[in-house]
Order: sequence, then structure tokens, then C-alpha cells
Amino acid sequence: MWLKNKKYHLLEKAIEELNNTLIKSNLIEISNLLGNKKKLLFNNLLAGIARGVGIGIGVTIITAILVVLLQKIVALNIPVIGEFIADIVDIVERSK
Repeated sequence: MWLKNKKYHLLEKAIEELNNTLIKSNLIEISNLLGNKKKLLFNNLLAGIARGVGIGIGVTIITAILVVLLQKIVALNIPVIGEFIADIVDIVERSK
């Protein structure tokens, strides 16, 4: 009888550890999400839109910084580099 109780206690402890591990790894939420196709599609659509907007804003900011830096280099009037950069700045400004 004592051995049976010990086995049940060990099994109960193992199940509790498994339950805690599943809760920590969010496996239950992931399985619910994968089971719900509409929610999965909506989350992926929202993530894609956010990523696209973030990339657009980031590229715009970096390009603006580069154009400002190139204009400052052109203002220094370095002969070879200045002409090359002036052409690049003209191309960028014409595309606006």
C-alpha cells in the first residue's frame, strides 16, 4: 500500500512539473492559435502590415539622413567627390 501511494505521489509530481512547463512555454496558447485559422490569419496580417510600415518609415529616415549628409559634402566643394555626389542628390531630388 505504501509503495502504491509513493508511485501515485511521484506520478502526481511529474504531472505537475509537466503542467508548469507547458504553462511557461505557452504551448497551450500556441495550440489554440494554430487551431483557430481566422485568428492566425488576422495576427499574421497585422504583423505584416506593421512590418511593412516600419520598413517604410525606416528607409525614409535613413534616406533623408543620407541625402542631408551628401548635400553637406557637396557644399565642401571637393572636386571629384562633390560632382559625383551632386549627381546622386539631383537624381534623388528629381524622383520626389
